[in-house]
Amino acid sequence: MAALFFEDVKPGDSFKSQPYGVTEEAIVAFAREFDVQPFHLDQAAANQSVFGGLAASGWHTAAIAMRLFTTGPICFEGGAVGLGVDELRWPAAVRPGDELQLETEILEVRPSKSKPQHGIIRIRNLMTNQKGEVVLSYTANALVPRRPA
Repeated sequence: MAALFFEDVKPGDSFKSQPYGVTEEAIVAFAREFDVQPFHLDQAAANQSVFGGLAASGWHTAAIAMRLFTTGPICFEGGAVGLGVDELRWPAAVRPGDELQLETEILEVRPSKSKPQHGIIRIRNLMTNQKGEVVLSYTANALVPRRPA
């Protein structure tokens, strides 16, 4: 699929990523580096936690969403620069063996006033697991390139 420009999207457009499998090894590796809480690192400790088993860090879940956003069907020419995230939620834990899929909806588009070669898109990202449970949701603004004249 060809890379997109600001002019290629409009409010109401929706894009769905391919599924992404989460492994126990990836959960633990991310936690060792970035979120060293026991329920992300150790099965026995996780079993005794509020999660009742090993769970991915919310930040790992957010990183997976970013990967799916930047490698999926809504891939912008030159990338999309994040301008801010609102209402970030993790309503259900991500577990080893989960298959995650990201759906991105375009909420708003507007030309950038300070960077005329770019536009600003407002998106809603919803990531679900194989059971259809929402594991992450947020809205965000991103700066994306406009089609060259």
